[in-house]
Amino acid sequence: MISRQHFFQSCLAVAVLFSAFAGNRSALADGARHHGYDADDMGYFSPGNLLVSRVVYDNSPQNVQAGVTLLPPGCSGSACVTATASGAYPYVWNNALADGSFGITAKIFLDQLRLTGDFINSLEVPNSAQRGGPRMRNQMVGSFSSKSEEALNLSTDGRYVTFMGYLAPVDALDASNSNTPGVVDPTNLVAAQYFRVVAQVDAHGKFRFTKTNAYSGNNGRAAILNTNNGADLFYTVGNAGNGANPQPNGIIVAAGAQIVSASKEPEVAQDPGLPTPVGSFSVTQLGLKVDKIGKDDNFRGLTIFNNVVYFTKGSGGKGINSLYFIDTSGFDGHGKPLACPNGVGLPKPFASLPTTPIAYNAGLLQTDGVTPYNTCILKGFPTAEKSKTSFPFGIWFADAKTLYLADEGNGTNTYDVTKGMYSAAAVQATAGLQKWVFNDASGTWQQAYTLTAGLNLGAPYTVHGYPTGNNAATSLPWSPATDGLRNITGRVNHDGTVTIWATTSTVSGNGDEGADPNKLVAITDTLAATALPASESFRTLRTADFGEVLRGVSLTPGSTDIARR
Repeated sequence: MISRQHFFQSCLAVAVLFSAFAGNRSALADGARHHGYDADDMGYFSPGNLLVSRVVYDNSPQNVQAGVTLLPPGCSGSACVTATASGAYPYVWNNALADGSFGITAKIFLDQLRLTGDFINSLEVPNSAQRGGPRMRNQMVGSFSSKSEEALNLSTDGRYVTFMGYLAPVDALDASNSNTPGVVDPTNLVAAQYFRVVAQVDAHGKFRFTKTNAYSGNNGRAAILNTNNGADLFYTVGNAGNGANPQPNGIIVAAGAQIVSASKEPEVAQDPGLPTPVGSFSVTQLGLKVDKIGKDDNFRGLTIFNNVVYFTKGSGGKGINSLYFIDTSGFDGHGKPLACPNGVGLPKPFASLPTTPIAYNAGLLQTDGVTPYNTCILKGFPTAEKSKTSFPFGIWFADAKTLYLADEGNGTNTYDVTKGMYSAAAVQATAGLQKWVFNDASGTWQQAYTLTAGLNLGAPYTVHGYPTGNNAATSLPWSPATDGLRNITGRVNHDGTVTIWATTSTVSGNGDEGADPNKLVAITDTLAATALPASESFRTLRTADFGEVLRGVSLTPGSTDIARR
C-alpha cells in the first residue's frame, strides 16, 4: 500500500518533470487523495468515467486578518467594513456576514472517478500557486464559496469538457464580484478587476483558456463548446452586476447567455472585446411589469439537446425561476420569437444552434434590456415571478420526452433543536431531482415526480475535522445538511434505467453556506416510470473533505456514445 506522503511526493515529482515539457499540464499534487493510483492513468481521462470539479481552499489564516483587513479590498470611507474573522477555515466565511461580496479564490482540481465513485486520478488546473505561477501564460481559479461555479459540460462532439472561472491569483479576495477589465461599473464597491475565463480540457489533460469580459460584477457559471460543422465557440451562462440600479449598459449586455469565440492564443495575448449576448428574456414577454433590467437573465444550469441550448434560472430576487431555451427559428411580424410569441413554447423541429450574437439595439438597453428577445420558457415549466418554491439548477435529457432537473432547495437554514434537523429543508416538496415527461396529447411538459430518498434533506452530517456545536456568529450548527441538488449528469443504461449523478447543495450555520463540504450522489431511475418508484434511493459516492467543495460533474471526454448505451 502506497503511503499518502509517498504518493504525494511521487506525483509532485512527475508533475514538475512533465511541466518542463508541456507547460500547461499539472499533477495530482496536494489536492489528490489516496483512494487509488495508477501511473498509466495519471493526467489522462478515459471514456466512460466521471469527472468532478473540486475546489480546495489553502486554509491560510493570513489570507484575512480579523480587525485589520478592510473589506471589500480597495474600498474607501464608509463603504468599508472590517474583517471579523481570520483566513482560517471555516471561520473565514463568517466575513460574508459583514461583506456581501466576500469570497476567496482557490485551486480547482478535476477528479476522475469510476461510475461507482472510486477515485482514479486528479488533474490540477493551472494556477498562480504552481511552480513559476505568476509567469505562467495560462491559469485559472475558482471562488471557493461561490456555489454556482465550475459546472462541467461535454462539448457537442464529446471531445472536451468545459467550465468557467477567473484569471486571478490564488487567495484573491472578492473576485466573484469584481468588475471585468473591459466592463467597469463605477458603483461596484469591489475595486479589483479580473477577466472571467472559459477552460476546456481534452482526454490528454491539455488545457485551453479563453478570456471574456462577460459577467462583470458577478460570476460565469457554465460553458459548453460547440464544434458542430467547424464551429469553435462557447455558450456560457452567468450573472452580472454588483452595483447600483440602473445598471450601466455594459453590465446589462454582460449577463445571461453569451456566445464566446474559443481562443487558441495564450491568455496574455488575448484582448477580449465587449460581451456578446446570445440569449435574452424579459418577464414582459409574459405580460408582466418590467423588472430590474438585466436580472431576468440570471442563468446558471446549461445543456444542449437536439441542437437546442437550454438553461435555468433559479436564484436572485427578480425574474422567473424556470427552464428556458434559445429559439433560433426567427421572429414574427411583431418581433416576437416564433417558438413563443407569448414567452412560453416548445423548440421548433430541426432547430439549429446559434452561431452569432444578438444584434441588439443599444438605444433600448436601459428601458428594455437586450432586444430582440429570443428566449422562451419551456412549456409546462413554472411561469410564476419571484418564486419561493422553485430553484432549478442542472439539466439532463434522457431522451426527447424525458428530462431530469435538479432543484437546489430554498436555502432556509431554520434549525429545530428538539428534532436535530434543519426543519425547513426537511419538508421541501420540490428540492431534489425532478423528473419531467412530455405529454403528447397536451403538447406540454409535466412533472412526474421528485426523487429525494437517500438525500436525507435537512439532516446534519459530520465532516472530519469540522467544528462541532454552533457557529457563534450565526448561533446555528456548523454541521451541514443536504438542501437539494445542483449540477447533474446522466447515462441511459441497457436495461431501461438511467443513472444520474449530482452534486448536493447545503444548509448550515456557516457564514456562507456555499462553503460547506457537500456530496456527490447517484441514483438509478426506471426511464419509463411516471409514478414515484418506492425502491429508488440516492447513494452517497463521495463527501468533500475539510477545506473542499464539489461543484460540477460530467462524463469524461470521449464519453458521448457511452452516455447513451
